[in-house]
Amino acid sequence: MFSNALKSFSSNISSNYQIAPHATVYSGPWKIHDAKKKSTGTPASVFIFDRKTLEPRSGGFGARSGSGTKKVQEDVIERLKREAGNLAKLRHPSILQVLEPVEETRGGGLMFATEHLTASLSGLLLDKNEQEGASGGGSRAGRYMVESPDGTRRRREFEIDELEIQKGLLQVAKGLEFLHESAGLVHGNLNPDAIYINSKSDWKISGLGFAGPPDSSETRSSLPPLAVSEVLYQDPRLPASVQLNMDYTSPDFALDSNVTSAADLFSLGLIIIALYNSPHASPLETHANLSTYKKLLSSPSTTPSQSNNFLCSSPIPRDVLSQVLPKLITRRPAQRMNAREFQQSQYFDNVLVSTIRFLESLPTKNANEKSQFLRGLQRVLPDFPVSVLERKLLGALLDEMKDRELLALLLQNVFGILRRIPNGRRTFPEKIIPRLKEVFGTVSGKAPAQERDSKKDAGLMVVLENMSLVTENCTGMEFKDDILPFIRLGLDSPTHSLVDASIKCLPVFLPTLDFSTVKNEVFPPIASTFSKTSSLAIKVRSLEAFSVLCGGSANESDGLDDLSGAVQSSKPTKSSILDKYTIQEKLVPALKAIKTKEPSVMMAALKVFREVGKIADTEFLALEVLPILWSFSLGPLLNLNQFNEFMALIKSLSSKIEREQARKLQELSSNGDSSGFQNGANGFSQSDTDLTSPDMDNAKNNFERLVLGNKGTSSSTKKESDIWGSMEPEPAGKRPSMSPAFSWSTNNNHSGHGVSSSMGFRSITPDQKLNTIPSLEPARQTSLPTSNSPLPFTQPMQPSQTWNVQAPGSNKPGSLSSLSGLSAAKPLSQSTLQQGPNYSSFSIPPPPASNAMNTTNAFTSPSINTNPSMGMTPQAPSRQQPQPQQQQQQQSGLDKYASLL
Repeated sequence: MFSNALKSFSSNISSNYQIAPHATVYSGPWKIHDAKKKSTGTPASVFIFDRKTLEPRSGGFGARSGSGTKKVQEDVIERLKREAGNLAKLRHPSILQVLEPVEETRGGGLMFATEHLTASLSGLLLDKNEQEGASGGGSRAGRYMVESPDGTRRRREFEIDELEIQKGLLQVAKGLEFLHESAGLVHGNLNPDAIYINSKSDWKISGLGFAGPPDSSETRSSLPPLAVSEVLYQDPRLPASVQLNMDYTSPDFALDSNVTSAADLFSLGLIIIALYNSPHASPLETHANLSTYKKLLSSPSTTPSQSNNFLCSSPIPRDVLSQVLPKLITRRPAQRMNAREFQQSQYFDNVLVSTIRFLESLPTKNANEKSQFLRGLQRVLPDFPVSVLERKLLGALLDEMKDRELLALLLQNVFGILRRIPNGRRTFPEKIIPRLKEVFGTVSGKAPAQERDSKKDAGLMVVLENMSLVTENCTGMEFKDDILPFIRLGLDSPTHSLVDASIKCLPVFLPTLDFSTVKNEVFPPIASTFSKTSSLAIKVRSLEAFSVLCGGSANESDGLDDLSGAVQSSKPTKSSILDKYTIQEKLVPALKAIKTKEPSVMMAALKVFREVGKIADTEFLALEVLPILWSFSLGPLLNLNQFNEFMALIKSLSSKIEREQARKLQELSSNGDSSGFQNGANGFSQSDTDLTSPDMDNAKNNFERLVLGNKGTSSSTKKESDIWGSMEPEPAGKRPSMSPAFSWSTNNNHSGHGVSSSMGFRSITPDQKLNTIPSLEPARQTSLPTSNSPLPFTQPMQPSQTWNVQAPGSNKPGSLSSLSGLSAAKPLSQSTLQQGPNYSSFSIPPPPASNAMNTTNAFTSPSINTNPSMGMTPQAPSRQQPQPQQQQQQQSGLDKYASLL
């Protein structure tokens, strides 16, 4: 509801600041919103007072509004203006700092901007009440949420332990000392609503609406004296938040009507009791009634004192109970300690409080004292509460980072704090990274070239040494934009230790970056450093980085198995970070350019080549990598074990290349053109002899019309032509059992076995109805070969075996111009068919060297061989000189075949 009302407020502050719609802190009449200055992005807090809160409450005297009520409202607004104005005039670390003076809004309200605040002490005590007690926890859960100006909400972090209380009270006492002794003012209304806690966990004094000079002051003040009678009057027409808080008022006001600085110390004592009380409230509950206040202080049982534990329901620390409160909660002002004496009390005498006090005064110390303090601070950091570490110590150390002489020591303590706080992932980007960028002069994505600065180099070394902590507390985008320039700064440094540290942290931050960043922004500077450096240590470190970029591990121990030379690793193999192109085209050439033969460099390069061997192509390994490995392995400085490691990798890569190449050739032989002729110089592809292609069918029809003289064929002739022209082999189950199957195939067989019709050869199967053609029964060999038959068949001819045909008078084997004549031939005479071929007279010559693979076919099946210089014969031709009887039979067969044409 109030967020909608915020839109009605209009002032210079609202136009210059981005203000969160919901208030995060409530204190007295003020609602405090988180804000950010638009021009600089500086965080701030904006105090807003809504005039509507002064509207008369319903019922009773307050229901009537008149001129008196309006005058009271105007007095309240003037007092609130004076409060903001007094803050703007005062400058002290314990006084709330005003950034923009108070302004009146269009709706009649007030608005001013201050340093960024996280809580008020009153709100913090109320949160502690709800946290410690179960009541009200669910209904007021929103109190624990903080909304930033950009609209994001998070849980507010509040913690108030003993050290936080000691530190805060010490800062309040310093503020009171400044008011009393330097400004000459009495606060007059010191209570938890007048104390704020900023982002650095510092306690700040505010609420100076009732401030004025003391009665005994002899100096003139810019503020009018405090009218006690008017201040003590509680107007029922106004909310209690704009009036004096009677629960924390000193008896100097209520009983004596005196304005003294001691009155603020009495109020401070009541605040201390409230910090330890349960619930956290003042021991005086007056309900804004002066008579009740006087009644409580008139009785010893209701007056806070040491005898009744100052009416505190919880234990109070011994030093506070015995030494501090008795000198604060006392009736007579002269018996009270002043603000300076309060700071020197034994209550603050411990190492942690003394450390905070010294840190606050660190700018005034000399260089030697600062150095000693920062070295000792690292040892006491574990003893500090988390809230103090994050909000107090960290902020103070970051403010001192402008001192370059102490940069390294400051950063060591900064990272020590970051290691101990639980929400470092938010603190590091918001607070530490901006300060690092200011110190090292880096901008997003760039690392400027600067002159060598030993102090800055020492600080950068601390950052690089804590890179694992850095990567844990920032995202990949934040690392790329803000931290990667620090890596580049280290790589470009002339200091070898910085370069080495920059490369060494590569495995730490590499998982946080994407592939494009690694390839374009990480690998090039490392490769450039590797090529330019003259340091062997940096070369080795760069090679280790290359191994990691190729998928290796920086801490992986290299090992070999037995005799195979394969690299083994106890860790699972990681995928390569760089792509294959970058490795082959950029990384390997850089490795090839290595000039030194130092064993440390050679062995580091060997580790890189092990990873390259898992990624690169086999051809690249054979032509590029292996020559480099051989060159490195012959280095004169390598010992026997190192040489053996090189040889193991060379053998392993050679075996890999051999396996890959053999597998590739095997795939080509099995998936390639296995049906084409590849017999010496006469080899040709399947496309040349594919008898099932449409072009071959057309050639067959043209040939038939040519040899038949374009005459119609008789039914018997058509039947015979269909027999020989059948292009598709019949299924094995449908073939006649007594009729042989003839196959016309090429003499091409890569595997040395018979080639069936399923491999692209056409088969010619006689029709089962042709009873005129008897089945061919091969003659079984019954006697040993004679001189007339040099090499007879030793096994009977099977009907399904293949006849290899070469067309007569053709220079191209398998030409259809000679095969189609069989389909158009005249029917053979019965005597010719009955006579049949004399298988016993067939002889197979020894195969030539070029046809060694065809010898198996020659011995397993009789085939019809052709020669360009002679016609086709039904007998299996022999390369030896035939006998006279055989010549006569062959001549007779040729004459009969010629008569067909």
